[in-house]
Amino acid sequence: MSEPTLRGVTQWTRGMTAPVRAYLRTESGSAGVLLAAVVAALIWSNLDAASYASAWEAKLSLRLGDVGVVRDVRTWVNSGLMTLFFFVVGLEARREFDLGDLRERRRFLLPATAGTLGMIVPVALYLVITHGGAGSSGWGIAMSTDTALALGLLAVVGRDVPDRVRIFLLTVFVVDDVIALIVVTVVYSDPIQVGPLLTALVVVGVIFAVRASGLRSGVTFAVLGVVGWFALLGSGIDPIVLGLIMGLATTDYTPSRSDLENASGLFRLFREQPTAELARSASTGLTQTLSPNARSQDLYLPWTSYVIVPLFALANAGLVLDGAFLRDAIASPITLGIVVGYVLGKPLGVVAASWFIERVSSRRLRPDVGWAAVAGSGTIAGIGFTVSFVIAARALSGRELDEAKFGVLAAGVIAAALTWVVYSITSRLPAARRARALLGDADQLVDLEAPVEPEHDHVRGPAEASVTLVEYGDLQCPFCGQAEPVVRELLDDLDLRYVWRHLPLTDVHPQAQLAAEASEAAHAQGRFWEMHDLLLTRQEHLKTADLLGYAKDLGLDTDRFLEDLMSHRFAARVARDVDSADLSGVSGTPTFFVNGQRHYGAYDIHSLKSAITIARARARIRAGAEASQPVDQPSS
Repeated sequence: MSEPTLRGVTQWTRGMTAPVRAYLRTESGSAGVLLAAVVAALIWSNLDAASYASAWEAKLSLRLGDVGVVRDVRTWVNSGLMTLFFFVVGLEARREFDLGDLRERRRFLLPATAGTLGMIVPVALYLVITHGGAGSSGWGIAMSTDTALALGLLAVVGRDVPDRVRIFLLTVFVVDDVIALIVVTVVYSDPIQVGPLLTALVVVGVIFAVRASGLRSGVTFAVLGVVGWFALLGSGIDPIVLGLIMGLATTDYTPSRSDLENASGLFRLFREQPTAELARSASTGLTQTLSPNARSQDLYLPWTSYVIVPLFALANAGLVLDGAFLRDAIASPITLGIVVGYVLGKPLGVVAASWFIERVSSRRLRPDVGWAAVAGSGTIAGIGFTVSFVIAARALSGRELDEAKFGVLAAGVIAAALTWVVYSITSRLPAARRARALLGDADQLVDLEAPVEPEHDHVRGPAEASVTLVEYGDLQCPFCGQAEPVVRELLDDLDLRYVWRHLPLTDVHPQAQLAAEASEAAHAQGRFWEMHDLLLTRQEHLKTADLLGYAKDLGLDTDRFLEDLMSHRFAARVARDVDSADLSGVSGTPTFFVNGQRHYGAYDIHSLKSAITIARARARIRAGAEASQPVDQPSS
């Protein structure tokens, strides 16, 4: 049956953003703040070096009776506030294992190898250049990428780079961050004090035990974290590692439909009887539908991105850049070792590791992006800052420390320029080659557990379309109604197949189930799409009488329609869609899947078209790869 041309557009976008993409956008946005802090530190230190030094070397003490801790302000920033930053790093690492690409454990091998070799090669180059001389103890400076700053600058120098490239970078350097913190803990700590260390280990054990018990008290974890932090500080181990441990212990998951329905029930109780007790119950119920990881990222990520890391930059990036210093720094083995390690070693390590894993696995494991994107990830990985400065402050001092800082900053500028060159060259390739260079031909993880079945699903568009867009929707959901004009405009695309699946959210939309069954009753008479379109425009009027009127307007057999509706003949058909939504982790509407991958982010026309364009490019790359494979000839 031919479909009428459907048009429409909406300017509405809903903040249905996956935490990974929220992380990317926040870190990218904060890169400007971080760079401004670096510039401010350089200006301050060059205008008044004495005041800069005195401000950050001033002593600050915390006392409780006769017990106290005295450290300079820079140490409170580096080892205190930065613990929260590494907590967020741990949260993101755990999210990748629970919900991201690393949830399929075999995929961990490639990013783990790329991240590890991308640290070993720079360290080796640094040691070769310093050759056991002054500064050789600072070998750890050249190994760690500042993921936040790298992502931010990638957004500037690689503006048209797909999100998949940024996610690949993030996945690889989750490993980088973890290893770097282990090195800080093991190599660059003060002499170990056994008593405080044992106390810290007990606290860490209690943290894991409390997590395993299911307790979700933020106050409890905050108290344990503070106790563990002071214990590690007293042990001689840099306490920032505790942030990473606590982040890795914080689980992540998508809200289940049952939890959301329970939260709706609590809210209804409060609506019927608005008491303080029920308000607390409803608030707690709503909050606990989200994972501890998601709640913690929402709370701490803006603070670490816009306050803590820029403050760290302000406290550590100050250098007096006079002519004599620049002459010495440029010729210094420390500076050269860091620059060569980052600018040459990082891309060499990342590309070589990715190539090696693809080769030895016979291409069963290969990068989720194309080789231009792998190379660009390697070059942008040459941006070090946070961990580099932490290690530099522990390994070096005086003139050597300043030379190391200068090397890190210089390497970052060169790495950003090289990344711009890589993506500028890629952007000039023909469209097909550019898509392959950026996206690659690796198999993608499929989020849609129940594949499309044309004989059962409701499908619009050609069966041979290269892109399939699946929507889980609720006919009474206002967001679905607002998204519908976007879908209608997308259907002008002749290479798009659109599938509607029911997910009536009966706890918030009491007529949604009946409306879904009404559309199925219309389907039994060959008019599903007409009823579907009509119901999405009449969401305020979905009672039985209204539905019967719509059936009459569409020329249906109203007696048969009503009988089907009253007997709930198609309830099982609707339940089948709901079950498939549960299998795919769908709990809200509308939720879109593009070629089997869940679409995160806004679903305005621009965002969905962009996702469809990338999916089509991937489909064409895959089709070309399959066509180029040799066909086995039958033996004679």
